[in-house]
Amino acid sequence: MGEAKSDAYAISITPDLALDFGYTYAGGLGVLEGDKFYAAGKMGIKYIALCLLYRNGYVDYDFDSEGNPKPRPQPQPQEFLNILKPSDKFVIKLRNSDVVVEALEHQFGTAKTVFFNVVEPAWASKIVDRIYIEDSIEEKFYKYTVLAKAAAEYVRRSIGLEDIAYIDLQEAYTALLPLQLRIPGRYRMVIHTAGIWGHPSFPRDLISLEYGYRFIQPEVYLTEIGLAVAEQVFAVSAKHYDVLLKIFPHFNDKLSYITNGVNVDRWMHEELKKSYEATSITLDTFVRIRERIKSRFESFLQEYKKDVVIDNKFIVVWARRITEYKRPWMVIKLVRELKDLPILFVLGGKAHPYDHVGLEYMKLFKKLHNELPNVVYIHDYDVRKAKTVLSSGDLLLFTPFSGLEACGTSFMKAAINGVPTLASRDGGVLELIVDNVNGWLFGEDIREPIDVYSQRAGEINEKEYAELKARLIQIYNLYRNDPERYYSIALSAFRSFIPRASMQRVLREYYPDLIKAPTI
Repeated sequence: MGEAKSDAYAISITPDLALDFGYTYAGGLGVLEGDKFYAAGKMGIKYIALCLLYRNGYVDYDFDSEGNPKPRPQPQPQEFLNILKPSDKFVIKLRNSDVVVEALEHQFGTAKTVFFNVVEPAWASKIVDRIYIEDSIEEKFYKYTVLAKAAAEYVRRSIGLEDIAYIDLQEAYTALLPLQLRIPGRYRMVIHTAGIWGHPSFPRDLISLEYGYRFIQPEVYLTEIGLAVAEQVFAVSAKHYDVLLKIFPHFNDKLSYITNGVNVDRWMHEELKKSYEATSITLDTFVRIRERIKSRFESFLQEYKKDVVIDNKFIVVWARRITEYKRPWMVIKLVRELKDLPILFVLGGKAHPYDHVGLEYMKLFKKLHNELPNVVYIHDYDVRKAKTVLSSGDLLLFTPFSGLEACGTSFMKAAINGVPTLASRDGGVLELIVDNVNGWLFGEDIREPIDVYSQRAGEINEKEYAELKARLIQIYNLYRNDPERYYSIALSAFRSFIPRASMQRVLREYYPDLIKAPTI
């Protein structure tokens, strides 16, 4: 790829995008892409993120009298729809029918998000009604075909092809775009999944019908398409890069990595940010600010559990998407075995409505919330609540099965708020956490695919849980008996993560030739 013009566009196409408003995301990828958007807009990058408008969002839950989670749609709030401005309307072909698509834009500095709203017919609108929720493989295929064809049409109509520096394909579902928008030399791919299971495929007959290509294999893996058309392919942490080299050895010459980060402006608590920017943080001021943030957390938690009291409890947070490889069972076991200690466990997150194992974990979280005074479960965890939760605890638990987390960013969001993490050795943790210096580590550094339901995984889990529990008790005792040492580690996390985990660092690595002076 030749050198890009400094005023050229960077385009990111993503199925998942989390702004500070609305529900057009399901988890980490969407939050990451939202962080890129806000940071790019402030850094002066001409950045355009393309996504679908999911009218009924992802999923919310109610609980029945037996404590079973009952999924329901997540309609977009009016405040979100009000910030979107129509910029274009056009027709794409789907199943040989005309489908009307409206482009809705939101601007922040030099960055812009474009959400594609399917206006008609009703059957096509239904296909893109929810993010990551489909009733069949065919419905899923047509959902991402809408994204590919709408993005291609928007790019042709609204952006001069000669003004595009990069088109970054975020995750496998976006790899359909190059089949529709044939402009070689512009594509790069970012892989956000570590596990082999995280690479979806579609039947070649569907692809042939919509795009005219007849692939050899009956099932076409989208990541393979992305890898083939991309000039460069990025993993999202150093360990993830090492894992991908073993999965895609035939594309090793294209692979490199840029470790994920977070938008500090978006995630750092305002009081800490003000003190940091004034360069006035000492250990004493840091402790006072942390104590004030923690004391305010009580009223937030009481919205979920009226009689909860923080007092002088040690607050341990486990909050993320609930699925097996992230090992939510570990915190469940900790809650039960450490229930007599003055530790308040704050649990947050939800499962995909078709993930039956994840739904069982949600039920267990809710049961603990109802039965134990030292547990609060935030079942409607989202970006706004995550800002409060991740900045208000004393310790974050980051527990994925080693080798299955591509990077992770919750530990970064916590650290830039002075909350250290006890983490398994996975993802970006290995680049940022130094054990007993700015956080704590447990478990093995595994770099081969292991089935989380296998006997070997069971043996690893048993050993690692024992280590996790021992280290948590050690950290709790440190907090009680040597608070100065605990807070020095927390302050070390705060100071060391800000430059290294910053989204500004990430964007400088992705777009070194497109950085311009701030405009806002």
